[in-house]
Amino acid sequence: MPSSTYDRRAFLASVFGVAAGVAGLSGCAESSAATSAEGASVAPLADKVPAGTSLKIASYQNTQQLQFKLAKLPKLPFTVSSWVNLGAGPDIINAFRAKSLDLANNAGIPPIQAHYQGFDAKIVAINVTRKPNYLFATKPGSDIHTVAGFRGKKLAFSQGQAQGVVLLRALKQAGIAYGDVELVPLTSNQFLTALQSGQVDIAPLANSQSPAYLQQYAAKGARTITTDVVDLLNLLWAPVSVLNDKAKAAAVAAYIPQWARGQVWTYENPGIWNEEFYVKTQNLTLAQAEAISDLANKPLFPPSWDEAVKWEQETADLLAEGGFVKKFDVSSLFDHRFESIAAKSVAAEYRS
Repeated sequence: MPSSTYDRRAFLASVFGVAAGVAGLSGCAESSAATSAEGASVAPLADKVPAGTSLKIASYQNTQQLQFKLAKLPKLPFTVSSWVNLGAGPDIINAFRAKSLDLANNAGIPPIQAHYQGFDAKIVAINVTRKPNYLFATKPGSDIHTVAGFRGKKLAFSQGQAQGVVLLRALKQAGIAYGDVELVPLTSNQFLTALQSGQVDIAPLANSQSPAYLQQYAAKGARTITTDVVDLLNLLWAPVSVLNDKAKAAAVAAYIPQWARGQVWTYENPGIWNEEFYVKTQNLTLAQAEAISDLANKPLFPPSWDEAVKWEQETADLLAEGGFVKKFDVSSLFDHRFESIAAKSVAAEYRS
């Protein structure tokens, strides 16, 4: 079905499944204005985390626990009742809804998608990325060598994840209209299978995924296409219901410095991280791990979120242009009580 005639509501349902369709897509026209009954808290953050406080925190493939352990960071002043092995935006949103998760690390697009679904959540920490952390992989036997070659092709597209906005930005940069391609609704964990089977011609992959894919399929004609498209935001976010709880909000504030320092440690210690994470847990060779680390972004935690807000607005507007969400002011997605916490917790070289 040509994407120019694709029904957007059907597209959303196919991406997020029945659960998201029932929970978040009934009445999409009104959802962009939805707010929780009690509203977002503006109360000052508590100086100390009350005893007995706990959080359920997302840690995809146990990366956070491993970072904290290797960096020998101080013990958190609250209990992590569960480290939830989730990373994809749609999964995070569903976990937030189910109250099985309090805090997550994602890119900029999941908070936009949550807002469109009528779910209230706020961004509490920002890490700015300056170098591309995604590239485009072709199916085996492909003759595509540049983004210009995407015209008329089937492209893997996940609206609620970073990979989706990277694809849309790359298409816009190349002057390719949505109607000139076929966007195939998938979630990122389906991309590799879709490429391997030829279901899609192109899929955006994280830098960390490409070495293993090329090792298996380069000899069969698969390749990667790099661009300068950046997914600017790596962020922490939480449901408004969590942030309205003074004890949990204090725990979130206490977690942010550890999160920031963990990323700095990983950047400063690539040799250890390569061995302990990529080689031992991801089954990559040391050479593959080093190739990934060479592309790693230096973590940057800006004292001001102005650039982040601007980028998030551009992203929301880009999605709105395609009819994927309704246009709205993204400033409502940021809880500025937490704005300076990450920056104050790291050395000046990691602030800008």
